[in-house]
Amino acid sequence: MHPVTETRTGNEDFASLGEPFRRELLAYCYRMLGSADDAEEVVQDVYLSAWHAYDGFEGRSSLRTWLYRIATRACFKALEKGKRRPLPADLGAPETTVDTTLAERSPEMPWLQPIPDFLFTATPIDPATVVVQRQTMRLALIGALQRLPPRQRAVLILRDVLQWRATEVAELLEMTTAAVNSALQRARTQVPLREDDLTEPAEPQQRALLDRYVLAFETADVDQLVAVLTEDARWEMPPITTWFEGRDTILAFLAKQMRMIGPARLVTASANGQPAFAVYARGRDGAYHPHALHVLTFTAEGVGRIVAFHGAGLFPLFGL
Repeated sequence: MHPVTETRTGNEDFASLGEPFRRELLAYCYRMLGSADDAEEVVQDVYLSAWHAYDGFEGRSSLRTWLYRIATRACFKALEKGKRRPLPADLGAPETTVDTTLAERSPEMPWLQPIPDFLFTATPIDPATVVVQRQTMRLALIGALQRLPPRQRAVLILRDVLQWRATEVAELLEMTTAAVNSALQRARTQVPLREDDLTEPAEPQQRALLDRYVLAFETADVDQLVAVLTEDARWEMPPITTWFEGRDTILAFLAKQMRMIGPARLVTASANGQPAFAVYARGRDGAYHPHALHVLTFTAEGVGRIVAFHGAGLFPLFGL
């Protein structure tokens, strides 16, 4: 198979030349925006703009760099009119009593969204590349990136995630190399890309913990969760701002919830390179309806964080 060249022969060629970069551009825009929906919309606009402008592309940079320049500008523009996308733990302290009334935020609140793996993971691909992709798409990291100013966010992603050279980032962002290095250092102090707690259980142990997690919810048996959660686990439920920390508190809360909801059905999914489950609860009509999408974060000791995105809004995105 001959390598694809970037020789420009008209706008008709752009579709085939630009398409190989779509997944990585989607991942880049998602890291920038914290929303799979917004990222897909921006990438569509990027490709439309690039198609119209392709006759003026002079080849001074690679087509990939040109597309990243258009995508970065589009992300900056989107971030000008949007608010930061948080998770509940970003907004306040955990609730200490399970008898509290759950506080629900206004529906206008833009929450951090998960993204299904199939949108950003190309196949076939080198296994080592898959690991890097998934680690740099983890929900906690995407949330941390949202706390950075847009330009620092772009610098950190381009330099430390995509491994661009400082001179390349400077040219793309129209900054000096010194300014890029300074922005990178400031960003690194707030968002460490390598964390010790990324160590996960071995595959057989992780599989056993996931099986027990499923069993707990499908039988409404909270005792099954004892061996799954870490002592300092977190439980979050956007768009509900109330969240809980600590295994005992979470178990007490879930015991109360399971009594009201009853047995559920879980369907396996994968989000942000992490295990996920679509949870269906039985309604008064006896049928099972979309209830929440659970995204699990593993540590060496077990499940350390569950973000249960309530509602059916994300189900179509995940093909559910």
